[in-house]
Amino acid sequence: MSDATIYHNPNCGTSRTTLALLRDHGIEPTVVEYLKVGWTRPQLEILLRQIGKSAREVLRVRGTAAHELGLTDPNASEAALIAAMILDPVLVERPIVVTPKGAALCRPADLVLTLL
Repeated sequence: MSDATIYHNPNCGTSRTTLALLRDHGIEPTVVEYLKVGWTRPQLEILLRQIGKSAREVLRVRGTAAHELGLTDPNASEAALIAAMILDPVLVERPIVVTPKGAALCRPADLVLTLL
C-alpha cells in the first residue's frame, strides 16, 4: 500500500511506534511532519471528516498552550479551535493515518492495524 499517509511528529513515541508498525507491515507511507509544514483549513477539515472527529476531539492539551488560549473552554467554537490549530500545529493530537481503507487518529498506535 503506497498511498498511505501519516501526519507524524518524530518527537512523539506514539507517532514513531505507528510509523514503525506501518513499515513492519511493508508499508512505506508518505510522512508529513505537520509541525514543520503546518495545516491548512481545508486539509484539517477534510482530515476531521475522514476520521469522524471534531476539532475538540483531536485537540492536544498536554504540553500545549490549549488551556491558556481558552481552547479547553466548552464554549470555544469549532472554528476557533481549527484557527488555533492552523496557527500552532502542535495543538493537533497525533498521529493521524490515512489509507485507502480509511483514516484514524492512531492513539493507541495499534489502531493503525484497522487501516491495513
